[in-house]
Amino acid sequence: MFVFALAVVFKLVSIQFIQGDEYRALAEKRTLEDFDIPANRGNVYSADGSLLATSIPKYDIRIDAIQAKDATFEKYIGALADSLHAYKGKPVSYYKNIIRKARKNKNRYFLLARNISYSDYIRMRNFPLLNLGAIKGGLIVEQTTRREHPMGGIAERTIGYERQDEDGNFTRPGIDGAFGVKYLQGKNGKRLKQKIGNGQWKPIADFDQIEPQDGYDVYTTIDVNIQDIAHHSLLKQLEIYQADHGCVVVMDVKTGEIKAISNLGRNKNGNYYERLNYAVGESHEPGSTFKVMALMAALEDKVVDTSTVVDTKKGRKSFYGRVITDSGNGYGEISAARALEVSSNIGMATIIDEHYSKQPEKFLNRLSSWGLDKPLGVAIIGEGKPDIPKPGASNWSRNALPSMAYGYNLRMTPLQTLAFYNAIANDGELIKPRFLKSVKSFDKNIEVFKKEVLVEKICSNQTLNEMRDILKNVVIRGTGARMYSETFSMAGKTGTARTDYANTEEWNKNRKYISSFAGYFPADNPKYSCIVVIHKPSTKVGIYGSDVAGPVFKRVAQKIYTDTPIIDEVKSLNFSDNLVNEDFESYYENARKYKELMPSVVGMPAMDALALLENLQIDVRVKLNGNGVVKKQSVEKHQKLQTNQTIVLEAS
Repeated sequence: MFVFALAVVFKLVSIQFIQGDEYRALAEKRTLEDFDIPANRGNVYSADGSLLATSIPKYDIRIDAIQAKDATFEKYIGALADSLHAYKGKPVSYYKNIIRKARKNKNRYFLLARNISYSDYIRMRNFPLLNLGAIKGGLIVEQTTRREHPMGGIAERTIGYERQDEDGNFTRPGIDGAFGVKYLQGKNGKRLKQKIGNGQWKPIADFDQIEPQDGYDVYTTIDVNIQDIAHHSLLKQLEIYQADHGCVVVMDVKTGEIKAISNLGRNKNGNYYERLNYAVGESHEPGSTFKVMALMAALEDKVVDTSTVVDTKKGRKSFYGRVITDSGNGYGEISAARALEVSSNIGMATIIDEHYSKQPEKFLNRLSSWGLDKPLGVAIIGEGKPDIPKPGASNWSRNALPSMAYGYNLRMTPLQTLAFYNAIANDGELIKPRFLKSVKSFDKNIEVFKKEVLVEKICSNQTLNEMRDILKNVVIRGTGARMYSETFSMAGKTGTARTDYANTEEWNKNRKYISSFAGYFPADNPKYSCIVVIHKPSTKVGIYGSDVAGPVFKRVAQKIYTDTPIIDEVKSLNFSDNLVNEDFESYYENARKYKELMPSVVGMPAMDALALLENLQIDVRVKLNGNGVVKKQSVEKHQKLQTNQTIVLEAS
């Protein structure tokens, strides 16, 4: 027995002192663990500093019901119940009973309030018992953050978000998603928690071991006024034409900044919301808006000029066994420029087929030199890929070129189309569309984003000027004539394309179209480019680009100039005016000479007199009656002035 007792003592000493550190570490590992404290995600702002997305902290307040000593618990339980009654409204007795029951059941993680605001959190942590903290009062505070969009549904998809599913996979659409990892998400903190059974963990203190670092703020190029105009203009038209979905994008011609982007789709109830980012991600056959690229290629390659006559027949012409049609009875023999103005499918197909059928690579290389076969590389995740077929591809045939000439058998996104039209408006400079202006930490710039040029010059000035004239005439006397306004000039191209037409029989039963308009305004001195694309408008209401998409473009353009007037900067001119110089010298001498004596301001402009008197070394009060030139002053010249003395100036 003695030997056995010695063995037990030896083992106890061994566990306590030799293996003690190992076992203590193991016990601590099993009961204590560091948990991530999510950092506040940076804010997303518009170009003028309006808040587009922000992280709102939310708090859960719990109590370790057995942490406080009996005397402390009994002293404060009544006051705590009173405070909870004042805050949440239920009877005092109710709160006393549930908290006592939690203490009896040894509940170390009892919920008092969930998902409350910061102000309510500050209020609750000052309640009796809770104000003693985690050690003496058992207070447990858990913080989470929730992303909110102050502008509501306007541009919500473009602003974006970051979400994680149960399997740990992230979804990151829009600006918030594209720049989240690099700028917005910040660095998580650490908080030590203790396991208290049933899979629950309780913070062991009411402070973080490592404080989280907030993410940077992102300033976008979005103009909230233009965004509001674009959103509601598109929404109105979608409702009128009962369309499936649509988008509108407004871009600054010189900088490539996206000033507005609205994407609206219809839900099962017929209501429209920001469902997907169609402008960036949806590739589709552009239809007649691509005729601009086709004719520009022919003009730049000098295979035609604007006066070249093309025979559009009587509205029907066969190409390699396939019939292409024009509206009505056709246009007969017309110029290449007129063919684009009236959007003749036959005219464009004839020009491209006659001059490129034997050397399709020449046409395709021209398109490739403009980057039309490659994504723009915009920062927002999910840009759709353009598809321009080439010889040998599965979608290449003898009909490929004629079809491409009027916008079929190829695919582009609305933003890719807009970038090209913007280059026409921007003297041929093709710019990457840009969504960000800068990234900041408070007022400190972390990164500033500048214009990125993709192609310095897409074509010659001659081709550029010819195309600008044609696009202007499209609105004056072409397919966009319904948009024409004597008081406001616009230029662009309408588009009406069939969609979902693979099954001819089915399509004839339920015809579907894509209506579009791409262009810029004002026509002669472009400030903004814009594209409107509306999918599957009701054929009972209307389908043509001039009717469906055109009014949205016109409404956006005119309201931008009405509601957000554009101001041209007037540069100062270097000139010398003797009278101005003499006035300045006189004013300067007076300002130096008179410190506490009343100067003569008679004959001076009233504003100069005010500035002079208010900048004396003695404080005086100046009252001005009238405006213009000072005719009379209430205090005579050279009189010593007193502090707070009133001087009355009469001006006319």
